[in-house]
Amino acid sequence: MPDRKAPRMPLNILLVGDVVGKPGRRILQENLPNLIAEREIDFTLVNGENAAGGTGLTPQATETIFGAGADVITGGDHIWHFREIIPILAKNERVLRPANLSPKAAGTGVTLLDSRAKVPIGVINLLGRIFTRPADDPFRTAEAALEELAPKTKIILVDFHAEATSEKVAMGWFLDGKVTAVAGTHTHIQTADERILPQGTAYITDLGMTGPYQSIIGRRVDRVLQAITTDMPAPFDVAKEDVRLAGVIVKADAETGKALSIERLFIKEEDLKAR
Repeated sequence: MPDRKAPRMPLNILLVGDVVGKPGRRILQENLPNLIAEREIDFTLVNGENAAGGTGLTPQATETIFGAGADVITGGDHIWHFREIIPILAKNERVLRPANLSPKAAGTGVTLLDSRAKVPIGVINLLGRIFTRPADDPFRTAEAALEELAPKTKIILVDFHAEATSEKVAMGWFLDGKVTAVAGTHTHIQTADERILPQGTAYITDLGMTGPYQSIIGRRVDRVLQAITTDMPAPFDVAKEDVRLAGVIVKADAETGKALSIERLFIKEEDLKAR
């Protein structure tokens, strides 16, 4: 009988939406390891660009997120808020900044990493151009990244950190059949449009926020209302109550790179602890 390799089992990939401040880091620390074990997660992507004080990423926050079980941390428009993160971006391929920022900027927005199943997984981090900071064309950047990754792996994940829903939906259709998943981040509001596009790409417009929901997108309600209603400056402190974990689990065919299913997660902290 000829030798035949056993088909690879589908991969379970967890993508976690924007971690906000200490509450977001805490829910990851206390619950992500169990979630990874229970759902047999092979690879975990976490957007951490607001993980330190609600804006930016620090070395300490990076260690916490990796310690909880993340395989890669993606960024966004606040990735440079703390200068201390620059050396980490420069040398650690598991911490990404948007690929369509200046090529002279520290770090990279494209990486290839091994999953727990030893299947290589490509990750692309992009920044939208509508209502955000200036950046190069994310669509052209995505094409260039695919030229780099496609010969090396079938499983490719895209974190598109963007404000406009139309731009995110456009990216989903643009990359349908070319990547395993396109997940939007940045707005901190989870969308209910998770689906598998016709050519096999899992898509959601926004993963949502991992952090405190008794808030205005992660910040204390009273502080934000004070600023909005008086036109006076107020400190936008991170809120503390009703902490939840938001994201999706994508099941993917390791041989073809096609997504088989996408499941939205929006879990209260007390529900996680009760498991």
